[in-house]
Amino acid sequence: MTFEWPLALLALLVVPALVVLYVMRERRRTDFARRFANPALLPNLVPRPVGRRRHVPLALLLLALSTMLVGVARPQAMVSVPREEATIVVAIDVSDSMTSKDVPPTRLVAARRAARAFVRDVPEKFRVGLVSFAGRAIPVVPPTVDRQAFEDGLAVLRPAEGTALGDAIRLSVDLARRSGQRSDRPPPAAVVVVSDGAQTVGRVQAPAAARRARALDTPVYTVVLGTPNGTIERTLVGGFKEVTRVPANPRALGTVARASGGRFFAAADPDELKRVYEELGSQLGTREEEREITDYFSAGAAMFLLVGAILSTAWFRRVP
Repeated sequence: MTFEWPLALLALLVVPALVVLYVMRERRRTDFARRFANPALLPNLVPRPVGRRRHVPLALLLLALSTMLVGVARPQAMVSVPREEATIVVAIDVSDSMTSKDVPPTRLVAARRAARAFVRDVPEKFRVGLVSFAGRAIPVVPPTVDRQAFEDGLAVLRPAEGTALGDAIRLSVDLARRSGQRSDRPPPAAVVVVSDGAQTVGRVQAPAAARRARALDTPVYTVVLGTPNGTIERTLVGGFKEVTRVPANPRALGTVARASGGRFFAAADPDELKRVYEELGSQLGTREEEREITDYFSAGAAMFLLVGAILSTAWFRRVP
């Protein structure tokens, strides 16, 4: 927290001074009572001693004063505020391994469903694009505010061979940055990659694509989907079946996220994938901004004053 007028905080020295004066006053009052009254008769004169309760209203008053003085210094803090505009490109792996059923009904279907729910939750002004990648990266839907177009694009995703992860990141970053070139101040851009493994084909290596994304201020958030026990099944000639293990490989996606300035998430089932998208929506839908928070301190001071007045009236029939 910072202050626009930090010298105003010197006024807080008044608070301990008032505490000292109050303690001195209480001691003088006690000495005076002992001098002119018989302590044995006090229970008859005071039907119900208030004890330490009598200090509570004053303590609240001092808290209110302290809070108000801090507010005078005009405090500022980093707060999360909603973004007005942004561009998000979702890149979904459609390689054959995404047909594994370790994430029911399959990894690819779960990725489509979660992506559909994700774009419905992001702000309406956000442009959202879709890229699919297997042996090569394909721009399915350019960044748009048309949510129906994005959902239609999800519906046409089909499995293929290969995992061109680096090409997908490069294409997604290009789409995201190109979308903001129409304005003088391009809105923030980010890429979300959902995959289950490392790169197997492609012209661009994933680490190089991630470093380029960082240089273009476009973080890549990666989500590894699947478990170590994933398998896919193929029917061969003659009716024989081939079972191939396709364990999820989080290492490559974690490296991409760190190199690009994004974050890495792991999802082993549809519920975890949904929570990942919810967190992504929260992160991408807000930004950190330094703002003056004087109004919070003013509200706090008013609350302390009100509570103190209520307690003093209820207990002692007077307002401090």
